[in-house]
Amino acid sequence: MPLEWSGLSPELLLTLDRGSGEGLRAQLERQLRDAIRAGRLEVGERLPSSRELARRMGVSRGLVQDCYAQLRAEGYLATRVGAATTVAARACPRPAAPAPAPPPAPRLIADFRSGVPDLGSFPLADWLWAMREAARALPTEALDYGEPQGAPVLREVIAGYQRRVRAAAADPERTVVCSGYGQGLGLVLRALAAHGIRTLAYEDPGSPGATSLAAAHAGMTAVPVPVDEDGIDVRALEATGARAVLVTPAHQWPTGVVMAAERRRALIAWAQRHDAFVIEDDYDAEFRYDREPVGSLQGLAADRVVAIGTVSKSLAPALRLGWLLCPPALVASVVAFKGADDRGSPTLDQVALARLIASGRYDRHLRRMRTVYADRRATLVEALAAHAPGVQLTGLAAGFHAVAHLGAGRTEEQVVAAARARRVGLYGMAANRSSPGTDGARLVLGFGNVSERAVAKGIAAVGDLLAD
Repeated sequence: MPLEWSGLSPELLLTLDRGSGEGLRAQLERQLRDAIRAGRLEVGERLPSSRELARRMGVSRGLVQDCYAQLRAEGYLATRVGAATTVAARACPRPAAPAPAPPPAPRLIADFRSGVPDLGSFPLADWLWAMREAARALPTEALDYGEPQGAPVLREVIAGYQRRVRAAAADPERTVVCSGYGQGLGLVLRALAAHGIRTLAYEDPGSPGATSLAAAHAGMTAVPVPVDEDGIDVRALEATGARAVLVTPAHQWPTGVVMAAERRRALIAWAQRHDAFVIEDDYDAEFRYDREPVGSLQGLAADRVVAIGTVSKSLAPALRLGWLLCPPALVASVVAFKGADDRGSPTLDQVALARLIASGRYDRHLRRMRTVYADRRATLVEALAAHAPGVQLTGLAAGFHAVAHLGAGRTEEQVVAAARARRVGLYGMAANRSSPGTDGARLVLGFGNVSERAVAKGIAAVGDLLAD
């Protein structure tokens, strides 16, 4: 696409060698021809005015005008009265016909991909307000490189929010702003590796691929530990010899179970006994439907738990903003690695998020989304009861995904393929297991980014595939 220059003269890199035997006009013509042939100048792209180019090159305007006239005569340039000189349409060789594109995949009736919030409900007006407020009040010195640990105003707001909403033992001095969950986990794992920890345990089922990759990048080995109806099996964790574990206690990913109080106490005791650390992924704890939100594990042992939070589920993944509540022993290492990574997350975005939370608009958005997701959750339950009454549905206490337990004789692969043929996106739990499951075929049904109407239509289309 050619560049548009709202009345400004475009920049163009050309050089003249006054010591060569070639004339200045010939040099200018040759370089412009080469730029057009090579695609540096696209069809329709503007050239500088003859006056401006003459000034930049230190030559007479007449020389440039003669150059442009010659290239117009050769078909390289085009001129219209009252308009700028542009690259002519016939100047560039016609590209080879591209290979025919494959036909687009049929549009899905419903795509139950998990982990995605309702992107259409992003509070754009509130975010634009927060950005304007942040830009209006931002002091000039704040436009310099900020603190790698994060903008102080955001760390203060996040710490207060986490204390108020998640019962966390949050301190701005031990809060580190990061660019989403992936970077946050990577920073923590490198800090743990620097403290001599070489094995990371993680929940199974969970996120084996991403967790193993992050551990490998930090020079660590990842080992799975089974999850039951009360959360991670602490006795099995003890047997691994690991001194770090990644858990999702408020709403286990992907089974949806809540870690029981006794299991929480046992996990903290394990960490204290082995000089170990717990990494708490608090990914969707804001959205609960059956009870009051479960408090953060970090609030029980701030010296042993690192809590990772983001706005990827509460607002949108594209914001790439998150935070770490770090134990005192890890803060310095995490900040050092963050500084080495990128010197810090974008300051203006951080201040805008702080404004959004402090103004109460963030809480208002969360209240609205709880209602939206609760309605979609109810629609999913009703649709399955109507079209696949034998299917057990679990993991609905929080978040915006559920687990459907398929009947005997059905495999995840068969159901997923058959549903895709009916234009419904379903996803098995196999990708969340470290080894083939022995607990039956299951589907992870995300309803965060699926309207109530699409949920109902999608389940109606595949109900017979899910039922016994």
